[in-house]
Amino acid sequence: MPAKDFYHDTVVQALINDGWEITDDPLILSYGGRELYVDLGAEKTTIAAQKDNLKIAVEIKSFLKPSPVRDLEDAVGQYGVYQSILTDIASERILYLAVPQRSYESIFTEKLGQLILKSLKIKLLVFDDEQRRIIQWIP
Repeated sequence: MPAKDFYHDTVVQALINDGWEITDDPLILSYGGRELYVDLGAEKTTIAAQKDNLKIAVEIKSFLKPSPVRDLEDAVGQYGVYQSILTDIASERILYLAVPQRSYESIFTEKLGQLILKSLKIKLLVFDDEQRRIIQWIP
């Protein structure tokens, strides 16, 4: 099993603070005889005429390498692999890439980051690592 990301516990707490229940830590995806590990699986019940469970998968990335572009390449590749598998075996689960606010405000607000988010339809969960809270959900 892979090592936990630097911000793993921070994102867990941020999701709990936002009303999510952590259901899988990690979320194991079995596909074609291989096992892959998305950092988290979570559910949230919405109150409506009938209750619906929202299910998400969250891949956490710290963006601590010297090159934010290299971090972006790694994150996008992993996100794409997980999205492909989830689409095939668990299409009810929405995949989010969790990134610290400072990373969102740098690489993801730049022209390159905006292009990648738009063209690859990456969903972001932006968190404040000091306050352990979710700042923004970007569909």
